[in-house]
Amino acid sequence: MTGQRADYSAVILISGSGSNLQALIDAIATQALNIRIAAVISNKPDAGGLLRARKAGIDALTLPNTDYPDREQFDAELTTILDKYAPDIIILAGFMRILTAAFVNRYAGRIINIHPSLLPKYPGLHTHQRALDDGESEHGCTVHYVTEKLDGGPCIVQGRVPVLEGDDVQRLAARVLEIEHKIYPHAVKLIASGRLVCRKGESWLDGERLLEPLQI
Repeated sequence: MTGQRADYSAVILISGSGSNLQALIDAIATQALNIRIAAVISNKPDAGGLLRARKAGIDALTLPNTDYPDREQFDAELTTILDKYAPDIIILAGFMRILTAAFVNRYAGRIINIHPSLLPKYPGLHTHQRALDDGESEHGCTVHYVTEKLDGGPCIVQGRVPVLEGDDVQRLAARVLEIEHKIYPHAVKLIASGRLVCRKGESWLDGERLLEPLQI
């Protein structure tokens, strides 16, 4: 059965300005996306995205990773908070933390992330500079399910931009971010509608295995 549930809930994890969070808030406001953001959680107390959440009337919580001696204890506390909200999906939107295997496996098939490259190219950091250094003709971003492998989970949607003559990291990053704001709400809508699921480490759309990420 498809069709977005009115009570479909998400918790969004952030570390920074929250521009992708804002894209989701805006999509909900225009009824392009029919989900409820139950809470926004940041590991950085000064993250700008917390203000965006509060302006939208969303619970905004801070969980500083510096308060915990290791990833395991941080993730354990994060798990406690998440389980109180019981979200259908956990959305990483600029969350600059590597999650432990125990955390990822607990929520397997329910965590998604957006990464600023055309995966499997350029997992990890400094993706725009690496694309420029390699002389790529195009670059972009990928929404994917989160697994134990860093930026290695099943892909869902990709957005592409040309690499233009004279591009530097800032210009290229800005163009990629604009595409991120389009494809992330689209991916969340597919999942919330029940059309897209993660099964045994693979993405399935409308009952068929997604052999290649959707292109936007």
